[in-house]
Amino acid sequence: MSALPNKERSLKKTLIKGVIFFVLLVVLVGTLWTWAALTYVYSKGDRSGFVQKFSKRGWVIKTWEGELAMVNLPGAMPEVFYFSVRDEAAVKKIKDHMGKRSVLSYEEHRGLPGRFFGDTSYFVVDSRPVEGDVVP
Repeated sequence: MSALPNKERSLKKTLIKGVIFFVLLVVLVGTLWTWAALTYVYSKGDRSGFVQKFSKRGWVIKTWEGELAMVNLPGAMPEVFYFSVRDEAAVKKIKDHMGKRSVLSYEEHRGLPGRFFGDTSYFVVDSRPVEGDVVP
């Protein structure tokens, strides 16, 4: 009878070690996934238009979120490009070009967990004003 409590203790210790190992494995995989999603650039490109909304928001992690109205033809309904910004230098450039037609250079990072790093998967890395009138 005295062997039974030792077996139960051994089983409990093994179970606790297994649960701790599983939790650490999940945390490690989640961390590696997040790092890979933030590092790997799925696509990159430029979009031009007028920044019509730009604000810093979030409950815990504040991110800059914006909308770029892309007008192809005068009088046509604009297509809206939603974007996030993590770089403070890009934030300053976007604020400097508000109200002017500008080109936003972005990188797309797919697979980010939740909305901790931004509301969208499109992260603007640079902004520059459009020189001259490009609309025919």
